[in-house]
Amino acid sequence: MAEGESVDMSKLLERFYERLSEAGLKSTRQREVIFETFFSLNRHISVDELLAEVRTTAPHVGYATVYRTLKLLVEHGFARPRHFDDGQTRYDPQDEDEHEHDHLICIDCRRVMEFDDEVVHARLGQIVRDFGDYDLTRRKIELYARCRIQDCPHRPQ
Repeated sequence: MAEGESVDMSKLLERFYERLSEAGLKSTRQREVIFETFFSLNRHISVDELLAEVRTTAPHVGYATVYRTLKLLVEHGFARPRHFDDGQTRYDPQDEDEHEHDHLICIDCRRVMEFDDEVVHARLGQIVRDFGDYDLTRRKIELYARCRIQDCPHRPQ
């Protein structure tokens, strides 16, 4: 899901509860709060960052609950773990209607921006076909760049 893109939370939550039920798991208020927070933020987020956000509305939620819920989101196709060369796993919200996207990561402020360029995608497909009888099935492009903004609001203090 592209950052900033709005989501139909009720439809997503309904699908999540269906998948939990199929797996024999319970729907809990804590899982719902974590799910809604994760999708409302709609950005690449670590367990610690999500925990801090969740605790603004549900201070009793613990680290293990957030971690296990993110694991469930990954297992059921609602999130994808990402590793952007900083030793920390971040989770990318996923929707089953979503197409693949690529990432630009600032090596200074660690901001992650998504992009999707059809010209680049078409060229990659052609490169794959140039090797012979192949079709591109998925891709992963991560561009690392240095932030040129002097007072970047995303840079850690």
